[in-house]
Amino acid sequence: MASVIVCSSPLIGHVTPMLAVAAGLVGRGHDVRFLTGRRFEAQVARTGATFLPLPPEADFDDSRLDEAFPGRASLKGPKGIRFDIQEIFMRPGKAQYQALLGACTERPAAAVLAESLFMGAALLLAGPRSGRPVVINCGIVPLSLASRDTAPYGLGIAPMPGTAGRMRNRALQALTEKVVFGPVQKYANQVAYDATGSAFPTFFMDWPRAADHIAQFTVADFEYPRSDLPENVHFVGPVSQGGRVTAAGAGSPGEASGTGQIPGTGLPAWWDELDAGRPVVHVTQGTVANRDFDDLVRPAIEGLAQDDVLVVVSTGGRPVDSLGGALPDNVRIASYLPYDELLRKTAVLVTNGGYGGVQFALRHGVPLVVAGQTEEKAEVCARVAWSGTGINLRTNRAAPEAVAKAVRTVLGNGSYREASGRIGRAILASRGVDELADLVESVSNESSLKQE
Repeated sequence: MASVIVCSSPLIGHVTPMLAVAAGLVGRGHDVRFLTGRRFEAQVARTGATFLPLPPEADFDDSRLDEAFPGRASLKGPKGIRFDIQEIFMRPGKAQYQALLGACTERPAAAVLAESLFMGAALLLAGPRSGRPVVINCGIVPLSLASRDTAPYGLGIAPMPGTAGRMRNRALQALTEKVVFGPVQKYANQVAYDATGSAFPTFFMDWPRAADHIAQFTVADFEYPRSDLPENVHFVGPVSQGGRVTAAGAGSPGEASGTGQIPGTGLPAWWDELDAGRPVVHVTQGTVANRDFDDLVRPAIEGLAQDDVLVVVSTGGRPVDSLGGALPDNVRIASYLPYDELLRKTAVLVTNGGYGGVQFALRHGVPLVVAGQTEEKAEVCARVAWSGTGINLRTNRAAPEAVAKAVRTVLGNGSYREASGRIGRAILASRGVDELADLVESVSNESSLKQE
């Protein structure tokens, strides 16, 4: 049995995949502690892991970010990105680091598993290897490692082959590190010096490179090829807690709502229409970036209003009446829907590009139309287009005619479904949490042998 500490920033999109990790490790008989925000204590308890609360200075309510971080709401573009990285992720780093040290002092851990924006784990890497547990970065977002073969992470730019591409990448990397994120790197070094007495171990966006292992939650087929890929990168595949996963978020089948339910099933009354012959187009903005349905949901509804398709909308937990007004005859809506069952019947998924949701669609061989530019979404959407699994609208606020045109193109061109099916087969063959657990057991055994 290995002693493991799982770490996550207190944001639902970060915590959710790490809950699957914790549950899988507990299922394999390991002693798991989970360090995150108090809002997620009950969810951690359900995995069987021991909950460790983040200190107050590192905790916040992710459902009220603009309230928790005054001044955030007015910032857009690069300024908004810099603010989020510095205030939401970097500033709590020292408190996260100290909480990790305290947990390890109380009971030594063989491994620390941290998602990519938990900076306390990055600070742990500033010290000597002999004085810390093995650190495994868990890739809950697309692989962010700088490479001569890829543009810098966050720009949403696909690879360009040849010498010209590498020259472009070098220039963009220098611009990103020295100009765009230069002030953030300076702040990261200040945080690191204050916490550890040393500079931040790498360029802050590239810190997973310094980890002992990187467990990337995808398959190699859905990631840009890199000739300089470090040997410590493991493509373990997407992770899931299993069971009935609900479309666009956590919940239970009984939460489906809209125009009544089929008795005893928790399914909406219109569920049988999914098998009536019209192509099913599922539309969602997920559970996080769904405050403004004018970004994608309403444009999709408007653009497809006259098409011979069934538009199935999930509001990601928000009330179904939050869409407001009368809906076209070909639209069906629910707060939550059982994803496994829905995607088996879906012809196209229209989404803003969350990493987990996109890969769940690919697992079912469903092609996509994506429109998202916040968080990790620009990189996810770029990979959708690069892999041939769908169309990237390259915007955060789609036009109705653009959504409709893209959906029609995907429906009419079988290459998108073929590409999605190919990656889906790779995902089905991956082992996810089980492969990560194998890695944990391997490093734990190595640590035991060294101590002997």
